[in-house]
Amino acid sequence: MPHQQAAGPRTPGTATRGETVPTVPPAATPDRRPAVDVTALLERGRTLATPVLRAAVDRLAPPMDTVAAYHFGWIDAAGNPADGDGGKAVRPALAVLSAEVTGAAPEAGIPGAVAVELVHNFSLLHDDLMDGDEQRRHRDTVWKVHGPAQAILVGDALFALANEVLLELGTVEAGRATRRLTTATRALIDGQAQDISYEHRDRVSVEECLEMEGNKTGALLACASSIGAVLGGADDATADALERYGYHLGLAFQAVDDLLGIWGDPEATGKQTWSDLRQRKKSLPVVAALAAGGPASEQLGEILAADAKSSDFENFSEEEFAARAALIEEAGGREWTAEEARRQHVIAIEALDAVDMPDRVRESFTALADFVVVRKR
Repeated sequence: MPHQQAAGPRTPGTATRGETVPTVPPAATPDRRPAVDVTALLERGRTLATPVLRAAVDRLAPPMDTVAAYHFGWIDAAGNPADGDGGKAVRPALAVLSAEVTGAAPEAGIPGAVAVELVHNFSLLHDDLMDGDEQRRHRDTVWKVHGPAQAILVGDALFALANEVLLELGTVEAGRATRRLTTATRALIDGQAQDISYEHRDRVSVEECLEMEGNKTGALLACASSIGAVLGGADDATADALERYGYHLGLAFQAVDDLLGIWGDPEATGKQTWSDLRQRKKSLPVVAALAAGGPASEQLGEILAADAKSSDFENFSEEEFAARAALIEEAGGREWTAEEARRQHVIAIEALDAVDMPDRVRESFTALADFVVVRKR
């Protein structure tokens, strides 16, 4: 898995918080490709997966079933039916699309889509608690509403359900898919452990940050991109190539998330202003800025080192976080991260060249990759 060298970032452009920061490379702009309705692709994945996902959650013992339903946005904190934001549904869309690589119907990928979505939400429940996040998708997080114990238990239950959903198919392909899912889950957990450990270090290299983000985000998107194909009978070479696409797509996805974690519009992201700075995350813009050298980089390093020792960090003003974000941008961390998102996007698209698939399916994979690097939430 390739990593970017820790070269100093270039001089950044002038963007403001809340604007769409990265764009796809000029050679890969959507107007040079056949039009694909990405909204319809995402909605198809959500529509196919949701009934099976809800049936799986219904298996949980009370009150875990209710807590999980709240997390997914199906009910509000009082237990009333709700139509909450269920996320972008990129992973289910990829899973059902990948089934079509083999010539199978998209429905063949539904168990994989559900399993990946269960693992993804297992990680969200635990991450929100570990990171102290009080908001997700414009709502209070599960640990904030139902307590830390329920967040842990429901997360564990969703992980167990993910394996059940696949293994109860009873096929050789289901066994292969489960192995890939468990490998991806272990990498995801490794990435979260790395992320937490980096918060307590003064410096993290660009290579370390990319390795962490490849584990935390790339591994599960890699699995989502291949699991439907595996369930449809694809050989390992095909599944591995689709995983390469998903892995690099995950790195692009996370690079954009890192930009939004500092400069994203709270109304779009559903998180606080300067969210990642409040959590002292060593995200790509921060790490790249610290590696760049120069006056802004050195000043940022001194300030962040002092922050780590501060007992009053949680009471910092908006202006203090804004000043740190400005230094990251001045040192080049923002533009470097946007360029990394574009670079990983290109690598992801190139990975598809190794797979024989219908043109329509290839165009859909490409359109989903374009969507990932041009978004506001």
